[in-house]
Amino acid sequence: MSLWNSLLSRLRVRADATPAPDDDFWYGPAQGSTASGARVTPDTALQLAAVFGCVRVISETVASLPLLMYRWRSDGGKERAADHPLYDILHDRPNAWQTSFEFREMMQAHLELRGNAYAQIVPGRRGAVDQLIPLHPDRVTPRSAPGNRIIYKVNWNDGTSSDLLQEEIFHLRGFSLDGIVGLSPIALEREVVGLGLTAQEYGARFFANDSTPGGVLEHPEALDQDAADRLKKSWHEKQGGANRHKVAVLDSGMKFHQIGLTNRDAQFLETRKYNAEDIARIYRVQPHKIGILDRATFSNIEHLAIEWVTDSVVPRLRRWEQRISFDLILAPQTYFAEFLVDGLLRGDIKSRYDAYAIARQWGWMNGNEIRASENMNPFEGGETYWAPFNMTPAEQLGKAPAGTAAPPPTSAVGAQVGMILDAAAERVVRKEVGTLRKALARAETPNAMMEAAGAFYTQHRDFVLSVIPSSPILVDGFAVGRLAKLRAALTAKEWKPTAEALLATWESEGGASVKDLLLGVAHE
Repeated sequence: MSLWNSLLSRLRVRADATPAPDDDFWYGPAQGSTASGARVTPDTALQLAAVFGCVRVISETVASLPLLMYRWRSDGGKERAADHPLYDILHDRPNAWQTSFEFREMMQAHLELRGNAYAQIVPGRRGAVDQLIPLHPDRVTPRSAPGNRIIYKVNWNDGTSSDLLQEEIFHLRGFSLDGIVGLSPIALEREVVGLGLTAQEYGARFFANDSTPGGVLEHPEALDQDAADRLKKSWHEKQGGANRHKVAVLDSGMKFHQIGLTNRDAQFLETRKYNAEDIARIYRVQPHKIGILDRATFSNIEHLAIEWVTDSVVPRLRRWEQRISFDLILAPQTYFAEFLVDGLLRGDIKSRYDAYAIARQWGWMNGNEIRASENMNPFEGGETYWAPFNMTPAEQLGKAPAGTAAPPPTSAVGAQVGMILDAAAERVVRKEVGTLRKALARAETPNAMMEAAGAFYTQHRDFVLSVIPSSPILVDGFAVGRLAKLRAALTAKEWKPTAEALLATWESEGGASVKDLLLGVAHE
């Protein structure tokens, strides 16, 4: 088809359906029919449920996440910059008529359908960026300019056009091959979308015909054209429309033969299902997000939701964050914008509370931070961080902390803690000596005794950690030291009496000999 015929076919519409001079029709891309016969544009693609579902779930997710401004702190941390002018623009009100949700939802929809989203940067009372005025992508044409710059030609609603500089446009660009214009997923995958639209139209026509395939009337005699036309008209009047399924009376030897494929024969349902999965694949949307639950189970739905965030949502959020930093923030070394995605990664209540317990016990979250994560108010004393009692820097193992001897507990609480630790150490030694004595009585050779002792200390490790606040490294060191002394005793000629004497020494020393060792305290 020539370009002229293509243009004529585009303009061949009824007079009452002709678009207005300022309609988007005149600025949209002139896209022809697909191999399936469907005319695919970003707007017609939305008539397909799978496309609408993907675009909507992506746009609403991006729009619903809080978008905040932060400033870097001197210590490498960050804090919310609620006093920055962009905070109100990004979080609440980007222009005079849209909320932040509406603006981001629309911009993301433009990006998913056309590969580009544009907004005019208007300065005003809030600074260099006072408003972000959305522009329809079909009305904007970017082009390269001298000096590695980009110029944007904008066709306005009143029929005029003008060029805007790169500094005047906030441009979200999708996957691109030239770095200037993003590629439209609909234009690239028009055949897939066209197949879905054609299948959808086929289903509508199938049910419009009352789900009944067509057929032919067979007459025993030859009919001229007028007789055939009258018979066809009479049949449609009596058996078509509201008269479907009424009893037909055939005379003169006529017979009705039903023809056509059923939906099962045409694999109609399978085609539509596969097409929906294909479109989800194009948009990198997990099928369960658009209602395809064939592979979703109670055991994997949480992991599918996490994949949705990490593989689909986060890349789109990074595109927003980096473009905001590039186009809107004057001091990107000091300020930056960031989406909060914690809410999307929340597990069930048990998983969350287990994670909070670990974070609190190991000291990287305090009580008020946990309550804030659950949208609860802080409480007095909730700013205190806890740390495990048995934790110490690796380089301090076997040394007195900071060059000082461990002071004896002087307070009532300290004395009570000391008594608890003494009792725990005594339990450790009693179990150790008792078990090794039984093993020594059964052992016939030193090697058999060492094998039994090694197996004991492997199990004894968990018991020690359960009764005394030690670390696995210190417990392992304690076991290695004990096994070394036992091996030396077993090398004696009278190895059983020598080993028994060693166990008696450990028993008489009691827990005092191992408590400080298990707590990592060394004395001069």
